[in-house]
Amino acid sequence: MKVIFQQDVKGKGKKGEVKNVSEGYARNYLIPNGLAVEATSANMKNLNAKKKSEEKKKEEELQEAKAYQTELEALTLELKAKSGEGGRLFGAISTKQIAEALSREGKKVDKRKILLNDPIRSLGYTNVPIKIHPEVTATVKVHVVEE
Repeated sequence: MKVIFQQDVKGKGKKGEVKNVSEGYARNYLIPNGLAVEATSANMKNLNAKKKSEEKKKEEELQEAKAYQTELEALTLELKAKSGEGGRLFGAISTKQIAEALSREGKKVDKRKILLNDPIRSLGYTNVPIKIHPEVTATVKVHVVEE
């Protein structure tokens, strides 16, 4: 019997998959527990419509992320920090400080999305990558000046 899985079932199938399973397994376990529905033509059309709407939603999210990327890349953040000889900072500029500076500019970014390997420890310009979407990464210029 062909069924459409409504939830992930370990060892059998993932949500949205159409698979052939034994009649008894489908009738006695999957369907009564709401894990799957019978693969009728109406249910198949419904599944295809859901997949199309999900793809459309993902595409819209990607377009929004690309638009946000261009906004972020146009920004140059200026952060002030105390420094010593040779442009070395006392302390460092962390992702938290960069996220706060972005929020002051009106751009909401989670500090965990800022891909900074090591904190900034020197004066000058630094390019900081920010992951907006799994496929989109923006680069923001951070200018560290002496306080």
